[in-house]
Amino acid sequence: ELGSGHSTQLIRGQELARQIGPQPLDGITAAAISPRGIELSLATGERPVFNLDDHAKALTKATVIIRGARLARCNGSINDSDDNPLGLEANTALVANRSQILWLGPSRDLDRCELDLDDAREYNAGGRLLSPGLVDCHTHLIFAGDRADEFALRARGASYREIAESGGGIAATLVPTRAASAAELLELARVRAQRCLAAGTTTLEAKSGYDLTVEGELRLLEILGALDSIGPIDIEPTLLGAHLVPPEYKDSRARYVTAVTTEMIPRAAAARLCTSVDVYCDQGAFTRAETHDIFTAATAHGLSVRAHVGQFCDLGGAELVAECGGLSADHLEQISAAGIQQLANRGTVAVMLPGACVQLRQTPPPVAALRAGGVALAVASDLNPGSSYCQSLATPMWLATTHYQMSVEETWLGVTQMAARALGRTDIGTLAVGNAADFVIWDCDKPADVAYRFSTNLAKWVFKAGEQIEDHST
Repeated sequence: ELGSGHSTQLIRGQELARQIGPQPLDGITAAAISPRGIELSLATGERPVFNLDDHAKALTKATVIIRGARLARCNGSINDSDDNPLGLEANTALVANRSQILWLGPSRDLDRCELDLDDAREYNAGGRLLSPGLVDCHTHLIFAGDRADEFALRARGASYREIAESGGGIAATLVPTRAASAAELLELARVRAQRCLAAGTTTLEAKSGYDLTVEGELRLLEILGALDSIGPIDIEPTLLGAHLVPPEYKDSRARYVTAVTTEMIPRAAAARLCTSVDVYCDQGAFTRAETHDIFTAATAHGLSVRAHVGQFCDLGGAELVAECGGLSADHLEQISAAGIQQLANRGTVAVMLPGACVQLRQTPPPVAALRAGGVALAVASDLNPGSSYCQSLATPMWLATTHYQMSVEETWLGVTQMAARALGRTDIGTLAVGNAADFVIWDCDKPADVAYRFSTNLAKWVFKAGEQIEDHST
């Protein structure tokens, strides 16, 4: 990312590769903006120029045409007056470039769209479902090790709390994550992200939280930034330094909270390593007062806030997230009527995480009360090594419809429009002219099929930034 005066130019690794060829992460040693473009210094001694004019032209030229699709705009709402909340339209066409959607309309009108389509690659959807790229708004993507042994213990009747109190849980992932090299962590996260992408997720939020030292949490965010730059999937990085009080601070938790508020957050914000700060506000993690202090530091440094709240105990976390203007309150198995009202009043998204809830044999959140109260509902994977090792949103969509009593339409909006809202994004999650060219053609024609057939990956073609990234035609 390069600044020139008051302007900033963000160039992803794959865009550089189109002009100068693929480069290793440490292959570019310096860069500067000049009248000719971006002059790069490579570790090999070469000094190629990335031409910004060619880049700009490439972004404005149509690269892909979709014909004959059953379009799901995912732009509606769940209320009595909206009888088509997914915005379903038959025999629709879409035109996009490497930046955004340029045109949407009936397939029969495509020849009159007045766009340069000469070099665009055309796909015939054959009546298949065309949706926005899915948005996973709650993941713990970056970690080392696994906790399959804990899964076996729970299968024999052990509770989450019993396992945590015996040294398992979040604390058990600290040791392998701290010990892993940056290259190892990057590769582990890359493979997981690729599996998410293959299943139709084109944007995902990714939290730190499995190191819990100042330098270690910043390292995890730096690795997530590297992954965002080299891979096609968009990563929205979140600082979760307040995931748990680490064992070395067991007798001095106030010092750890101070480290989060005075070191982690200011340094992460100054280096632009994250867009938001998360706190695990629950019994056995952080108190409401500690969460308030962390939120105060985050907002003072221009970062958004969100929180894990009410998974095991209602500490008033939902109310606090809403009061602080938080983007989302996640889990919410335990939430009061006052908390529901506060979320609705402030427009805070409630993120449903059925994977963890069902695996831990918990009572689901009060979805009907949240819905009746006017709270926006998102659905996410909660990808993590302990309670929801899930890399496809089809599974939580299935669980949301079968265990949370959410409708198919509500669940689809939860992994598109509402999930984007939980990330503070308006350019993804719906199909509209001007939005990001992230979309999926599914090997089905009914939205219900994706959740109904959750064990089969129905994502036939996945497009990111106007290019086909995944092809599951065979």
